[in-house]
Amino acid sequence: MRSLFALVLWLLASGQALAMQPRTEHTYQLSAGEPAPTAGIEAAAWMAGSWRGSAFGSTFEEVWNPPSAGTMVGLFKLMDNDQVSFYEIMLLVVVDGRLSLRVKHFSADFVAWEAQEDFVDFKLVGVEPDALHFSGISFYRLGPNEIEAYIVMKSEDTIREEKLTYRRVGADS
Repeated sequence: MRSLFALVLWLLASGQALAMQPRTEHTYQLSAGEPAPTAGIEAAAWMAGSWRGSAFGSTFEEVWNPPSAGTMVGLFKLMDNDQVSFYEIMLLVVVDGRLSLRVKHFSADFVAWEAQEDFVDFKLVGVEPDALHFSGISFYRLGPNEIEAYIVMKSEDTIREEKLTYRRVGADS
């Protein structure tokens, strides 16, 4: 299972996560010539909170702080059989009027996958009242306590979409 996570991280870190590739079932793609949407940090406020869920055949925990100082900071931990597979530190920030999701990955022993100054940058390509679409990942609010996300990955000529399901920690079942 660890080799799958290493592959996923390599794909993301090397830019192989789809930035502007064909749309998949759940992700959004800008059409040629379509202007990038503008949105402030408040467009992502519904993501704030503590979440648990499943992805890549494992479980995860994710926490987002509420918007402040024009940013939101998130932490992600993927676990397999009570062992940490990897961590992410995430930043939602507005750059040139466009919301951007910046992600830095760390191994289980907290060694960065990207170089010190590097990070994976998912730029906003679409916004709806209950969805945020970044280049390669979309988040859908299903209700106050549920989110689904879809990340698009490419390996050679294969494009696939991985689903992440979120449930707010402490929410009634």
